[in-house]
Amino acid sequence: MNNTALDFKIREFEPGDEIAFRLLNEEWITREFVLEPKDINYLSNPQATILDHGGRIFFAVQNGDAVGCCALVAMEPGEFEVSKMAVTRACQGSGIGRRLLEKVVDEARISGATRLYLETNHKLTPAIHLYEAIGFRRLPPDRVVPSPYARADVSMELSFFTP
Repeated sequence: MNNTALDFKIREFEPGDEIAFRLLNEEWITREFVLEPKDINYLSNPQATILDHGGRIFFAVQNGDAVGCCALVAMEPGEFEVSKMAVTRACQGSGIGRRLLEKVVDEARISGATRLYLETNHKLTPAIHLYEAIGFRRLPPDRVVPSPYARADVSMELSFFTP
C-alpha cells in the first residue's frame, strides 16, 4: 500500500462500508485495548447507531481501499462526538488522519455545529497532538461526563463559538 497522503480521497459513508468501518476500528482498538460494549454496538450496525440518529461517517480511500475513517455522532442539537477515528497502520504518519479530521471538523462547522467533543486515552499521544493541533482542548475534570468506555481518560472539545 502506498504510504503517501497525496493519493487518496475523502468521502462519506456508502452502503457496503460497514465492514471497512468495523475492520479499521477493530485493528487499532484490539491492538491497544479491548473492544467494549459501545464499540461493538457502533461497529455492528453503524447505519442504525450513528447515521440514523443524525450522525455522519467519513472515509479516506486510497486505491479503492478504505484506509481511514472518522464518525460524527450526534449528541445534542449542535453538538457531535468525534468518534471511531482510525487510520490503518500502514498509512499512519502520512497525513491521512489530519486531513480526515480536518474534513470532519469542517463538515460539522458547515452543518451548524457549535461544539465537538471526543474521548481518547493518554497513551495515544500522536492522536492527542493531532487533536490539539486542530484546536481541541482538554476539558477540566469538573466538566467531564463519565464515559461508557473504560479506556477513555482524556476528554476534549472544540467550540466553534466562544460563550
